[in-house]
Amino acid sequence: MQTIEQLLESKQIRITAMRLLIYKFLAEKEIAVTLSDIENAFEKADRTTLYRTIKTFEDKGIVHQIDDGTGITKYALCEEGCNCDIKNDLHLHFHCNNCNETICLTEHKIPQIKVPNGFVSENVNLVVKGICDKCSV
Repeated sequence: MQTIEQLLESKQIRITAMRLLIYKFLAEKEIAVTLSDIENAFEKADRTTLYRTIKTFEDKGIVHQIDDGTGITKYALCEEGCNCDIKNDLHLHFHCNNCNETICLTEHKIPQIKVPNGFVSENVNLVVKGICDKCSV
């Protein structure tokens, strides 16, 4: 198992204290988080630094964006070995209508969807909506 530093270096991301903190914050979460969640966790940090860190992580395949239909972009860490490749790495997301949390269901892969000739897939997003296990008790 590689360390956070090794992971960032392998993705050619310069290691900074803020990047390490944000990665650790995301790793501790079992749910997808919004940029506002990150800003609230790091109130004293510069907002631009937080945004650039998430954008860098997304560009380098450390996190992926989730559009769960709420109108607020959420982010979650990619699983190990993920390249966010539209043909191999896509998984389901679950959005709870009660607590408004969104989680990755990485064990449930989205099958490759063949589009007609001439069409080019750029993004696939499948969100299951309902009530999560915490709220259904």
